[in-house]
Amino acid sequence: MPHDPVPGLLSSATEMLEKQFAALPAFESAADPSAMARVLEDVALKLGDNYPYFHPLYAGQMLRPPHPVARAAYALAMTINPNNHARDGGRASSEMEIEAVRQIAGIFGWTEYLGHLTSSGTIANLEALWVAGQLAPSKRVVGSEQAHYTHRRISAVLKLEYASIAADRGGRMSMEALETELSKGDVGTVVVTLGTTALGAVDSLAEILALRSRYNFRVHVDAAYGGYFRLISLSEPARRAYAVIDQADSIVVDPHKHGLQPYGCGCVLFRDPAVGRFYKHDSPYTYFTSKQLHLGEISLECSRAGASAVALWATQRLLPLVPEGEFAHGLAHSRRAALDLDRRLREDKSGRFQPLAAGAPDLDIVVWKINAKMPELHPTDKDLSVGIPKLSSGLAQKIFSACAARDLHLALVQLPTAWFDPDAELNPQNCAANGAGLVTCLRSVLMKPEHEAWMDRIWERLTMSCAEVMGEYRS
Repeated sequence: MPHDPVPGLLSSATEMLEKQFAALPAFESAADPSAMARVLEDVALKLGDNYPYFHPLYAGQMLRPPHPVARAAYALAMTINPNNHARDGGRASSEMEIEAVRQIAGIFGWTEYLGHLTSSGTIANLEALWVAGQLAPSKRVVGSEQAHYTHRRISAVLKLEYASIAADRGGRMSMEALETELSKGDVGTVVVTLGTTALGAVDSLAEILALRSRYNFRVHVDAAYGGYFRLISLSEPARRAYAVIDQADSIVVDPHKHGLQPYGCGCVLFRDPAVGRFYKHDSPYTYFTSKQLHLGEISLECSRAGASAVALWATQRLLPLVPEGEFAHGLAHSRRAALDLDRRLREDKSGRFQPLAAGAPDLDIVVWKINAKMPELHPTDKDLSVGIPKLSSGLAQKIFSACAARDLHLALVQLPTAWFDPDAELNPQNCAANGAGLVTCLRSVLMKPEHEAWMDRIWERLTMSCAEVMGEYRS
């Protein structure tokens, strides 16, 4: 593990915090330090049963360690354990949340908005669709088939009908399929995903906004994964989508992903502050110590960890959310790592890899299938009886395990086989069911800045694992 500066930083900061309460009478804690030490040793041993999420060789799921300053600030705040539901429970942390959320809204060009942190991206999306349902209670919600699966569940909880829209070869919502649904006249909200969890694909927001003027629906942008990428330069068509994100009705972004925060920290933003009227409620005891806005008055959740706001505020104080800043440079490193891996896959002379036919990734997630049509894998026609997609899937799973044995941790994902064949015909109404169905692919989330510098070592382990698995299959 890398050197951890947090213990030293936390010790001096804790001393400073304690001095601010030094005028209070002293009292003894009932905690037993020796007993706690023994338990924490057990905790450390238990936590060793994990993948090395902190290391550049972990390039699997959307997992990364929080920034050291976020960890330290969170731990420092836990000395007080503030609750950001009301200022009674979190005076300082409430102010820090308001300031931190203002900076996130600034990424999207919003100066007037309603917004707050949540305990997760799921809850943030639930609030956005809850408001959408209040404004159009009898209308449907639609989103891409590559949108996060929780949108369907959230809609069911809210008693809103939900429908999936087919995706194109790049994992982006099909505009033809979307307009077919919109023409039915009963769609109230379109969920637009900027950064799908499978591919990091960016839906065509500009084209969807153009349809809004004709069909009159709300646009909710789920940028839980990809929101921060507005700070850096991207290729078309992703650049065009981010350029108009300020025209959305609501936006969700997850600081506990690229925002360098501990779980759980989500953020929901509404372009129209007037939607706050839907949150209005009365409390007989909560909102009396301050005439300023209490965050619980604009949130569905009640108790929320004020420590999340403190950690986010501290991180953004150290790494401002501005283009060309250190934070943005970290995103750019991740983006370049993904483009580098995608390039290596496409230029590999062995023909073992098949990246997406649509081209380079939109953000920092790379997906590829194993080419099971290689002649050396099929000495006889009998070998083809297993089926190419099934063979490709099996090879991917074996390579996944072989990479893990070399401490390179990737992920697996199932996608339509037609997305990897530029000559395959797609049915825009139901791409996922087209052709030979689904194939298991390898997937790499390169969300650590260090991934760029480690790409040679990642590539070496991947190609060695692939050669090993294919050699075993041939033999």
